[in-house]
Amino acid sequence: MRLLGILAVAALGVIASIGGLSACATQEIAWPRLRESYELPSSHYLQMDDGVRLHYTEDGNPADPTLVLVHGFAASVHAWRPWVDRLKDSYHLVALDLPGHGLTETPRDYRASVDGNVELVDRLARHLNVDRFVLAGNSMGGAVSIDYALTHPERLRGLVLVDAAGWPGDAAKSGSGPPLVFQLMNNPIGRGILKWFDPRMFATGGLKAAYVDPNLVNKALVDRYANLALAPGHRDVLLTMNNQPSAKITATDFGRISTPTLVIAGEQDKIIPVADSRAIAAAIPNAKLVTYPDGGHVPMEQLPDQSAKDLRAFLESLKQP
Repeated sequence: MRLLGILAVAALGVIASIGGLSACATQEIAWPRLRESYELPSSHYLQMDDGVRLHYTEDGNPADPTLVLVHGFAASVHAWRPWVDRLKDSYHLVALDLPGHGLTETPRDYRASVDGNVELVDRLARHLNVDRFVLAGNSMGGAVSIDYALTHPERLRGLVLVDAAGWPGDAAKSGSGPPLVFQLMNNPIGRGILKWFDPRMFATGGLKAAYVDPNLVNKALVDRYANLALAPGHRDVLLTMNNQPSAKITATDFGRISTPTLVIAGEQDKIIPVADSRAIAAAIPNAKLVTYPDGGHVPMEQLPDQSAKDLRAFLESLKQP
């Protein structure tokens, strides 16, 4: 509780130093403006019966093997474009924006959860008439993918975990700890504080920690993250989401994953330590581990050529009898 108090006092100090709460609070950005800026040529929408209007992209030939891509916290389908551009010649690639992210719209009272996100992935795949597919997840999307592999193993041809969350160890004991924005997200006082601040106040530091290479954190990237965070209802969804599956996953449960698995991780990841990815790879039978010495939290964007090459090799191995 002492840490929470320190965070609260620090936040109040920032508010005072910049001229009051009104200077921190930001207005939501209307959907038409966001769609105009961030829709992609391959964008589609799926209206769900619970009021969710799911945004997803579909690239490549649907007759080719399908790869479904699930982004991390605060990210969107855009995070996967480097892989899509490099693989769409041979694969059918589907990426989705989880509730509270990107261009996916939700009712005002919507409560996101890992279980709900697993269901969204399954419903989208069935909507596209995809019987079996490879599922890839980064960070929070990795946790969703792990839960999917445990609950729907019959639907998967392969599993790709990119700097994935979900290992039941204590990540804080490895490395220097996550950036301030992620520390704030992990407690209720911090979540309440975040709602009143312009996302740009946290985006640049968090993105530099994730991307490692500061040259990649340009104005367009910061603007996209910040603007999409201001979509109607997104902050409420993010600040109330349940990041744990209803059935708690233990280290032993990873041994039940029979799906061929590729684990990818950057050794410079400051958000989820590479030790977690190594533990996941060791716990899943016959999993293949690839790490990048200079890689951070998002190797598909930071190191697109090498990571796409390693992914393609894994996907090609699944075609072999």
